[in-house]
Amino acid sequence: MFYAFHATLEDDPDGGFVVTFADVPEAITAGMTREDALVNAREALGLALRGIVQDGRRIPEPRSAGGVLVPVEPDVAAKLALIQAFIAAGISKSELARRLGKTENEARRLLDPDHASKIGPLREALRALGQEIIISTQDAA
Repeated sequence: MFYAFHATLEDDPDGGFVVTFADVPEAITAGMTREDALVNAREALGLALRGIVQDGRRIPEPRSAGGVLVPVEPDVAAKLALIQAFIAAGISKSELARRLGKTENEARRLLDPDHASKIGPLREALRALGQEIIISTQDAA
């Protein structure tokens, strides 16, 4: 899964910019400058995607084009990928814990979208589910 979505920046009549995402309508934010708006967009997108998984819904596939491509933070992307891989695997949290050699509480924290997890344990859990993190870079918006 690619955890970046195209955003539309529009002038706000009150000043600054409003940022929206056609594929993730829950994510909407603003900023007084273009740079502030894009920083806020990254956070708003991550919060919206975490809310989607908390509601038990599937994260939408990025489909819209145009505008500015906004990625979520890498740790948020890894957390979302883990949650999606866990759901697809159809296993219990106890089974994930067993595969990781960790307690069930540790597995629950890794699967909690609001619990901050380090990239190492997320990578380990993804590998236990047959997934791999791939890093890519591009020019900043």
